[in-house]
Amino acid sequence: MKNAPVVLISGCSTGIGRALAVEFSARHWQVFATARKPEAINDLKAPNVEIAYLDVTDESSIKACVDSVLSKAGRIDMLVNNAGLLLIGPLVELEISELRRQFETNVLGLAALTRTVVPQMMKNRSGKIVNISSISGVLNTPFSGAYCSTKAAVTSFSDVLRMELAPFGIQVITVQPGGITSKLSDNADQGLDRFKTTPYGPIQEFIVRRAHMSQEGATSADVFAKCLVDQLEREKVPELIRIGKGSTLLPLVAKLPRAFTDKLLGKKLGLNKL
Repeated sequence: MKNAPVVLISGCSTGIGRALAVEFSARHWQVFATARKPEAINDLKAPNVEIAYLDVTDESSIKACVDSVLSKAGRIDMLVNNAGLLLIGPLVELEISELRRQFETNVLGLAALTRTVVPQMMKNRSGKIVNISSISGVLNTPFSGAYCSTKAAVTSFSDVLRMELAPFGIQVITVQPGGITSKLSDNADQGLDRFKTTPYGPIQEFIVRRAHMSQEGATSADVFAKCLVDQLEREKVPELIRIGKGSTLLPLVAKLPRAFTDKLLGKKLGLNKL
């Protein structure tokens, strides 16, 4: 696999990251799949797949991971910034420490990993940086404000990064998935009972529903990965890629008058009952 293109993927434990690692491997890339708990991805090991520990909120972990990849492969042709978490709850009821962790993982972790990988891409004057944002960063919905705002930040960050890195031959691609099968919602569902004692208690069931909404009729992560890698393997990749349930419709809804979408989403998620 000496001449195979090299991809580094963050957040491979479940969902999109895991499916991408499998798909790139099947296409004979040299894959470095990472997770905060490497034992969770031991089954991904293959002749062309190495697994590694990576915590995107820890800069020493980032440096050690990237240094290891470069020592083994000599370069990184593509970075997929996929690591992220989903925080659910009314914004004013969330702890600042929770919001900080959300932004540190979804935004600052992405920035830190990118900053560490980019110098060797600049030196080679080539490379692709793939930032996994979300349709949730386009259409903001009640009880997912923390997540939506991080994904909107990822999109803005990517837009500027694309312009700044273009002179060095580096492509930056923003991916805005719709509903894709993953365990993100199951993890976000933990501890939501605490909102029963807040002013939002009467509609707590809607908060729980929002945690799982992306999984209602979700697109298979395997299907998503195949569609995405098809596009990422092109010499010139689209700047913005949308795949998955709702990825076409929801951006159109977001363009409707704000008063209309506020009322629509408020009713869908029970705010009209308060």
